[in-house]
Amino acid sequence: MAGTAGFIPVLHAATESRPDELDTIAAAKAVAGALVRLGFATEVIGLDHDLAGIDALLPRRPLLVFNLVDAVGGDCRLAPMVPARLDALGLPYTGAGTTAWLDTLSKIGTKLKLERAGLPTPEWSADGSGLRADARVIVKPVWEHGSLGIGPDSVVLGADAARAIAERTLRWDTEHFAETYIDGREFAAAMMEGPEGVEVLPIRETVFQGFDDGEPLITDYDAKWTPGSQPFIGTPRRFGIEREEPELAAELTRISLACWDLFRLGGYARVDFRVDPVGAPFILEVNMNPCISDDAGFAASAVEAGLSYDEMIGRIVDDSLGRLQAIA
Repeated sequence: MAGTAGFIPVLHAATESRPDELDTIAAAKAVAGALVRLGFATEVIGLDHDLAGIDALLPRRPLLVFNLVDAVGGDCRLAPMVPARLDALGLPYTGAGTTAWLDTLSKIGTKLKLERAGLPTPEWSADGSGLRADARVIVKPVWEHGSLGIGPDSVVLGADAARAIAERTLRWDTEHFAETYIDGREFAAAMMEGPEGVEVLPIRETVFQGFDDGEPLITDYDAKWTPGSQPFIGTPRRFGIEREEPELAAELTRISLACWDLFRLGGYARVDFRVDPVGAPFILEVNMNPCISDDAGFAASAVEAGLSYDEMIGRIVDDSLGRLQAIA
């Protein structure tokens, strides 16, 4: 391969079957474009179920592998096979290692680990039992991380949780669980490693606009992946809580860094929160491979921090290479 700074292929394993999968392909192309502008040789490689494309990289001696795989053929449960295979071949890669993937793959497993560490997360139930009958809960897939199947009808009363879990598990052919619906604000804390260690970028708030009274205010599948829909239009992002609400920003930052340490994250990651009306934060998800396309929320946080998209990608590469040199 030609190139002034080495070969960094970009891996994904998405198909063109769903909007969230197409977004992963778009992110891979955006990352590859940034790598070219930074002087690297690159290639976008879409992996099949057998992951043979990883083995084919070995004789090409990549400087680094940019791993964007968060599902294989639409199945999030298979994503950890990619860093595991890269580890086995001795190929360095961006982002978190295999252990972090395994520890955060299941939302239930993540919540159990958070609870043991004393970090706040909404009350939950695997089968719908034990929840307050008159409280609103949200039913989610255990393994999916792209809001697949989540919509306004995912929020039900606790009394109906068991039925909703069973129905959605059957409909989507993947396990579901229920957690207490936090009626409040929604935030995302993007984190990146740098020369001084991990840094929490400006915290992004999702603003809910134009929703009907009583309608659950959630970032559902349409809000993420259906341009032109009311949820998509009605969930703009805003920044500024570090200036406007420094105590809340400090608490979200503290919790995010605690998650980084707890799950041994690396490179970059994102923690999603709900904050209830009295200001108490609850962790919804720990995402060690968030979308980093040039129009995604993570990139917006980087821009707010003064980093261009290319600078953000370059920092991810530099951190990964720095970790590699430290091991050597």
